[in-house]
Amino acid sequence: MLTQEQAVEIRVMARRGEGLRAIARQVGCSRNTVRRYLRNEAAKRYQPRAPRPCKLDEHKDYLAERVRQASPRWIPAPVLLREIQDRGYRGGLSTLKAWLAPLKSGEPEPVVRFETPPGQQMQADFTHVRRGRDPLLAMVATMGYSRASYVTFGAREDATSLCTGLREAFDYFGGVPEHVLFDNTKAVVIERDAYGAGLHRWNEQMNELAEACGFTPRLCRPYRAKTKGKVERPFRYIREDFFLGRSFRNLDDLNVQFRQWLDQVANVRTHATTRRVVAEHFAEERPALQPLTAGAFQAVLRLERRITRDGMVSIDGNLYSVPNSARRRTVEVHSTANEVRILEDGTVIAIHPVLDGRGQRRIIAGHRTLPPPANSQTPRDDRSAAARAGDIVALRSLAFYDAVGKRLAANDTAA
Repeated sequence: MLTQEQAVEIRVMARRGEGLRAIARQVGCSRNTVRRYLRNEAAKRYQPRAPRPCKLDEHKDYLAERVRQASPRWIPAPVLLREIQDRGYRGGLSTLKAWLAPLKSGEPEPVVRFETPPGQQMQADFTHVRRGRDPLLAMVATMGYSRASYVTFGAREDATSLCTGLREAFDYFGGVPEHVLFDNTKAVVIERDAYGAGLHRWNEQMNELAEACGFTPRLCRPYRAKTKGKVERPFRYIREDFFLGRSFRNLDDLNVQFRQWLDQVANVRTHATTRRVVAEHFAEERPALQPLTAGAFQAVLRLERRITRDGMVSIDGNLYSVPNSARRRTVEVHSTANEVRILEDGTVIAIHPVLDGRGQRRIIAGHRTLPPPANSQTPRDDRSAAARAGDIVALRSLAFYDAVGKRLAANDTAA
């Protein structure tokens, strides 16, 4: 049997018009071998096997019609199995599933890009940059017409963080779009309208922000992430272009660095879809935005929390101190993106900055006038707690102690 190189050489020489004798002499084989390779070039290849009869053959037309009638819904394989068993099928479920698999996956639907007029729509969503005990999330807002984006980073994915990020995005863009498209998250909608009339039960903070800023919140269809494709696509771009090889000290430093990257890189590039420079494209969209209302909107999350035996209040996995003078066991908490306020009977009794991450505690000096209880988890040597009487020694000069010593010596001599 000839090698693949020899077989190719035979076909090349035959195309050049050389005879069987010359080809056989150069390749080093008989003329019959040359003749056989030229007559059947595919002789060395495996031929497809003829299909074998299958127990499912006589039922395939019926199954294809049932699948077509039920589209876009899907009939489970066990249901179809019972139907064709009544028609005489004697095969198993695995054979049926194997035949149905290509029909179920089907051909991918063609993507029809949905473009919006200037100023009509903005898309917003969260993405995880880092998970674990010290999470890092990015709130991304993208204008539908120009693809201009704004991003802010934080540690939480709640309504307060979302509303604060949206307000910052409106400030950055210099106006408010007509609609903002969201995913079906609890930070946006508490309960979706099951009847499709659009009467959703919105998150209270989102509803207040929409009324204050003048936009209409919209929800994408469940399990259809492509509906928000304009905001989903930048996630990968941010990870690959901004985060690779970059370090930052804290969230404030990260947000400052990203704002510079946004202005100097992301929004001055030519967008792959629109083929336009993002900043120039947004300059056309900006006049169509609604004017931003005066005054900062502060998204406030209102909670009720019980004071622990340590005199602490737990918020998002972190502990914040309250004064020992607090009379009630249950207090009201107003939490914003940057601040935690603890109220008793409507009066603010403690103000804390929001702690990053989880498992941390913050005790304000003066909140601890008594030692913690025996079963307390608050460290007894906490330097932020007020010291007990007698623990603090006043600093005095050496002359003072010299005078005290001489007076004591004089008293001993007189005695």
